[in-house]
Amino acid sequence: MSSTFLGEFIGTAVLIYLGNGVVANVLLKFSKGENSGWIVITAGWAFAVTIGIFVSTKFGSPAAHLNPAVTVAEAVKSGDWSNAASFILAQLAGAFLGATLVWLQYLPHWSATSDSGLKLACFSTSPAIKHSFGNFISEFLATALLIIGLGSLPSVSNGLGPYIVGVLVWAIGLSLGGTTGYAINPARDLGPRLAHTFLPIAGKGPSDWGYAWVPFVAPIAGSIVGALILKLL
Repeated sequence: MSSTFLGEFIGTAVLIYLGNGVVANVLLKFSKGENSGWIVITAGWAFAVTIGIFVSTKFGSPAAHLNPAVTVAEAVKSGDWSNAASFILAQLAGAFLGATLVWLQYLPHWSATSDSGLKLACFSTSPAIKHSFGNFISEFLATALLIIGLGSLPSVSNGLGPYIVGVLVWAIGLSLGGTTGYAINPARDLGPRLAHTFLPIAGKGPSDWGYAWVPFVAPIAGSIVGALILKLL
């Protein structure tokens, strides 16, 4: 196993463990964070991104993409697709592991929570209003902004880069995340959705695979457009 694969795998696992962990903390019954709200979720996800980047670089991936949309964007900008497949595979596997850790972390809370929709939300995203075109546009635009924002960051030394990326993700979540739950990362949705499908989660419902194409396809499309805008400018 290459060090870059390991870094992407472990970094993404940490990202999902903390990111979906905060969702579970807010949504599941009898959690001490129950009903603490959207700001807690968006903050938790921002911090998860920051910590995930640090862990990914420590374990051998200086790029620390943690997101197939970022990997595709970098390949579009550079023209080098040689590492894209291995990065994406590592990210998907890491996301599955991270979601499994969330299941274990909150093990007694799944049976205590009667709403199967809340349980699914601890794994994958769903729209506030189901509207395929509108949901696609939301994920597309938010991911394009993510890529443009990442490409616009100044070169930062002293280890500040991961914190700035966390702030960018926090801003996207606070301002744009209310429509679809801002997947902006195909691995973040697909890996945990697979975990929801296969894990023996008490009282779970369906995994809503009919919606799953949106948080996968739209971020990839948005990343390509965002990368092309950066390349053109």
